[in-house]
Amino acid sequence: MPSPSPRLSVFQAFLLTFLLVLGSGAAWARPDTDHTTPAPTPAQALQQLGDQLDSVKDALKDAQKTPAGDTALGDLRTRAMQVQDQARQLADGLAPQMAALQAQVTVLGPPPAKGAPAEAPEVATQRRQLDKAETSLNAQLVQARSLNLDALQLVSQITGLRNDQFQARLAARTDTPLGHAFWSDQADSLPNDMARFRRLASRWSDAWHDAWQPPNRTPLQAFMLAALLLLAAGRWALHRLWQHVAAHWLPDGHLRRSAMATVMALSTTLVIGLAAQCLHMGINWNDTLDSDLDTLAAAAVRIVCFAALIAGLGSAMLSARHTSWRLLPLSDLATQRLRAYPWLLGGAALLTGLTERIIRSIGSSLSATVLLHALLALMVSALIGLVLLHLRHARRETDASGDTPIRRPLWVGLLSFAAALGVVTCWLAVCTGFIALAFFVAVQMLWTGLVAASLYLLLQLVADLFEALLSPRGRSGQRLQAGFDLAPETLEQASTLLTGISRVLLALLALTLVLVPFDAGPAELAQRAQLLFGGLKLGQLKIEPGTVLGAIAVFVLGLVALRVLKRWLGEQLLPKTTMEPGMRDSIVTLLGYLGGVLVFALALVALNVNLQSIAWIASALSVGIGFGLQAVVQNFISGLILLVERPVKVGDWVSLADVEGDIRRINVRATEIQLGDRSTMIVPNSQLITQNVRNVTHSSAQGRVRILLPMPLSTDADMARQHMLEALHTHPSTLETPAPVVRLDDISVSAMTFSIVAYVRSPREVSGVKSDLLFDILKRLGAANLPLSTPQSMLVRRLRDDDGNTDAAPPTT
Repeated sequence: MPSPSPRLSVFQAFLLTFLLVLGSGAAWARPDTDHTTPAPTPAQALQQLGDQLDSVKDALKDAQKTPAGDTALGDLRTRAMQVQDQARQLADGLAPQMAALQAQVTVLGPPPAKGAPAEAPEVATQRRQLDKAETSLNAQLVQARSLNLDALQLVSQITGLRNDQFQARLAARTDTPLGHAFWSDQADSLPNDMARFRRLASRWSDAWHDAWQPPNRTPLQAFMLAALLLLAAGRWALHRLWQHVAAHWLPDGHLRRSAMATVMALSTTLVIGLAAQCLHMGINWNDTLDSDLDTLAAAAVRIVCFAALIAGLGSAMLSARHTSWRLLPLSDLATQRLRAYPWLLGGAALLTGLTERIIRSIGSSLSATVLLHALLALMVSALIGLVLLHLRHARRETDASGDTPIRRPLWVGLLSFAAALGVVTCWLAVCTGFIALAFFVAVQMLWTGLVAASLYLLLQLVADLFEALLSPRGRSGQRLQAGFDLAPETLEQASTLLTGISRVLLALLALTLVLVPFDAGPAELAQRAQLLFGGLKLGQLKIEPGTVLGAIAVFVLGLVALRVLKRWLGEQLLPKTTMEPGMRDSIVTLLGYLGGVLVFALALVALNVNLQSIAWIASALSVGIGFGLQAVVQNFISGLILLVERPVKVGDWVSLADVEGDIRRINVRATEIQLGDRSTMIVPNSQLITQNVRNVTHSSAQGRVRILLPMPLSTDADMARQHMLEALHTHPSTLETPAPVVRLDDISVSAMTFSIVAYVRSPREVSGVKSDLLFDILKRLGAANLPLSTPQSMLVRRLRDDDGNTDAAPPTT
């Protein structure tokens, strides 16, 4: 019958993932320190894999004749998957060698036809060697692929056999506990079962007596004292320590709440697990326990850790004493009523696991096993049912009191409905005799609840962690902005993206753990994921998770390195040279484009993308470019020309047909020009190449102020010129070189015109300086009684004729 203890392997995998999210590292592989043993040749490796696969086939035939346990079938499936994985890797390693041999044969060319002159002896010898090597390598490649296929078929066969046995166990029906036959079988088997249990208890009593003897008593007492200290003050000390760390190291916000809940769950598991391990080590000091008892004790320690995680996680999620730390959307009334249930459920899980291990250890009768499974299923389902009833009553009382009810998410309602359905199923299955089904549903409810609670906690922790690390207002976010010149919006987008990706991965992991077939361990999960994603292809490109992650890492690290290089050049190296700012900006921009292309190419190489495939893609895109992307490509090429030839550069003041302003940025497609009203005009780069462009600051950055001033013919020209020059020299923005000039530009019948010219440091100062000079000149001329010329007046006379009529004469000037 199914039991919770085999799930401890899956629990270890989920706990490992839990610790990885918190930042703890795990070593999945150890380097081989034995360098003296030579690696087997491909032929030897294929022979070993064939022998391993044959042994698995023989063991499977024996299992089909004599029904084997689910654990034995799981071991056979794991061995077959290992053979399949090694065969696939060997085939992947032989494929490049075959391609290299075929390339060498292609270089030699085809053999000479009949009647043609014979080729050189050394060429013929090389051709024979290559043909022989190609034939041998092809045979190895075919054998490796055949082993891969055979192993996959064997894995599928074992999986089907396991599923059949599993369904047969769940569908097995015994006598109902409501009938007399069920209890009569219990009465018949009770004496033998009690005798078996007394023998196990006697063995444990003898082991305890040996552990209490003087050679072992002191270590046992020391470990028992350590266990008591851990249980008494371990959780309190860890909570105090974490509160101190959180207050001094963690930023204010939701991260403290989710981190505190995580520490509470892990500290409970750690403290109780260490206490159980201390008792195990104290009793087994100097190998007091035999192999069977030691195995049972080690399994009991794992079960204690499992139960402690249920209790600690439930208590952390409820947080009955500290409302501000609570993660679940529950009222204070509901949490107070559910306060004891995490520990009750943990105790039920502990009792279930220990009972199952003891049943297996003593080899109890089928009737006793069925009875214990029925009682455990009823106990677990009853506890879960009481939790649901308390939640319902708490919601009703909250509604009756007039308080605003806490809105429950949709997933909470779905989980509650599934739990209620599981409780009803357990009780109906027990009453109708389907004890195995009831026990499986009860254990599955415990496991699903643990996975769901862990998932919820991890989702909150991941979201709060990225929000704290990448918040533009936090210390780490400000350091990232200063160190990598990132915009606040970029950090917020990165936080949202990383949170979404992490949540999807955690949800997939939780779903896998919930739906994983019974007795599946971490190794099998990893192999299944490799089988699932390892065979995906996009055309001829094989998509493997490791390769994709490596390509993403190369792309991200390449962009970071490129950004650091651009910042070093733009802020440290190039400013120390004699280059102009526009030239420096053009170099940094061009380097960014070239570096981006290089980083993208390196990512494709890390993804094992064939460059020939890229050429085909470029050829296909050229058709689209020829029809719909002409303007984009034209602007792109024009942008490169602007960066290389630099007819205009950043900081220049340019004038086009209807645009005049300063160039602020030259992008890959368009150029940003800031106008006089501080607005920005986006001009395609092709216009700066194909149209007439007036670059005011191309050869000189100076601006020219020119004023035409008309004055009457009676004006003293020398005095007026003197006042104008004084105004020019007095203004602080006019340059001494070239010197300001006042010339008599024109003389007409009514006025003479002065031309006033001065130079300033930048064309952008011309309008302001011109206005200041006009005000100053008018003031000076007015003080010297030197008036400006006025336009001629128009006189219109109306004449009367002899009849008294008025005729309008044409205007005269």
